[in-house]
Amino acid sequence: MTDTRGPQPQYEGYATGPLPGEREPAPGPSGPYHPPQAYQAPGGGTQGGQQRPGQGGGTQGGAQGVGGAQATRKPRTGARTTPRTRKARLRVAKADPWSVMKVSFLLSIALGICTVVASAVLWMVMDAMGVFETVGGTISEATGSNESNGFDLQSFLSLPRVLIFTSVIAVIDVVLATALATLGAFIYNLSAGFVGGVELTLAEDE
Repeated sequence: MTDTRGPQPQYEGYATGPLPGEREPAPGPSGPYHPPQAYQAPGGGTQGGQQRPGQGGGTQGGAQGVGGAQATRKPRTGARTTPRTRKARLRVAKADPWSVMKVSFLLSIALGICTVVASAVLWMVMDAMGVFETVGGTISEATGSNESNGFDLQSFLSLPRVLIFTSVIAVIDVVLATALATLGAFIYNLSAGFVGGVELTLAEDE
């Protein structure tokens, strides 16, 4: 076949120069490619990590500039600095009678022991002060006669007799306090079913 198109024009750039893949890189400092920005960066910042001309040292990019501005941001005037105390409003809906009985039993035993010890200490103090001797002498003179010396208060209010009497009172107190506390728990449960129970407001320590 014969080419009838005639002589074709030769492009000077491709005829005389190397191919695009064989061209040598342009002289000058090489760096990452940054596309052109449509808008100017705000004052004090940078565009895409580029350094502004005329600044010594520059910044590491727009993200670091924003981070530095946030780090140096001061709190607003009148801002709340103290944490708010949280409060919770609760309601005692039911009291377990078994637990109430156990707690009241232990508390009444402790109260009975304290009563016995306090009675013994009080008797020793009064005996050391001579109260029983003075009062007993007065009662003996008032109730005495020619045949008898009257009522002897010191022998009647001796320490063993006082301790026995106080112990009996403490045992009765334990039984009554336990029974009354348990009965009170039942009554509270019945009343809480109608009125809702006792409401409490709890707050955290500041």
